[in-house]
Amino acid sequence: MQIRERLTAGVVKLFSHGPQPLANTSTFHGDPGLFGPGSMSWTVLGDVSSFIGGVRALLMQSAHPEVVAGVAQHSAYREDPLGRLNRTSFFVTSTNFGAMPEVHEAISKVKTAHQKVSGFSERGKSYSAANPEDGAWVQNTLTDSFLVAYQTFAKPLTTEEADRFVFEQSKIGELLGVTPLPKTAKELRAWVDEHPRLATSKDLTESIKFLKTPPLPFPQLFGYKIVQRAAVATISPRLRTILDLQSHSGSIQAGRTLTNTLRWAMKASPSWRSALLRCDAEFDPTMFRSDL
Repeated sequence: MQIRERLTAGVVKLFSHGPQPLANTSTFHGDPGLFGPGSMSWTVLGDVSSFIGGVRALLMQSAHPEVVAGVAQHSAYREDPLGRLNRTSFFVTSTNFGAMPEVHEAISKVKTAHQKVSGFSERGKSYSAANPEDGAWVQNTLTDSFLVAYQTFAKPLTTEEADRFVFEQSKIGELLGVTPLPKTAKELRAWVDEHPRLATSKDLTESIKFLKTPPLPFPQLFGYKIVQRAAVATISPRLRTILDLQSHSGSIQAGRTLTNTLRWAMKASPSWRSALLRCDAEFDPTMFRSDL
């Protein structure tokens, strides 16, 4: 099983550059958190397709000139790309799988960090990470991207299941104080794809250039390229035009092959398993690797 171990180690290494989420989650015995066992959020975020969803969200967020200006002017993503990745992963994992104290701590950290993020975009519009509408673009593209990635690279969901996922994720947005927050998958897709404030910018160009080829070791960069191209292939034509991205033939199938391989190697998210154990929920132990 050397291939399985190498694949798993390569992915785990990407998410080992900072504090690990749910480190003390077992101390909150019985706390289901925001969603709990049986939720769509645990199912969707527990799958490896969320890797593609995360990259898709970062690409799409670059299409909003004020949001991407905030990232460019207040983030050290160029100098510390894995640090940013880990902070994003920490927030998503904590809010989705954490007990309520862990959820509130993650929300508080983001709100505190956002208080310092403000300025003007290239087109002269003011921005603030604490602005509910700017924050909604970030949160809603995350929700849309995780949903699209799961349905494309894991399995299709019924309309009811997709709507339930979007409704659940809106609870995170409500805690952050962002608005608007569509409550169905159809409303969310329309809000994202038809958003009127999207445009090209120099910050967008720099962000996309970085996200195409981040400074990763070759083996990880090779896998990332597959993830990135798969993510691009799921973005609507209008947004791909704004982002100046092209969809390559075979990218969806390559993404499915990679996620199937990672699913075999890593199985479901260890954070999902930790949350189930915290809740004393019954589950199939073969879904998870116990050594992660």
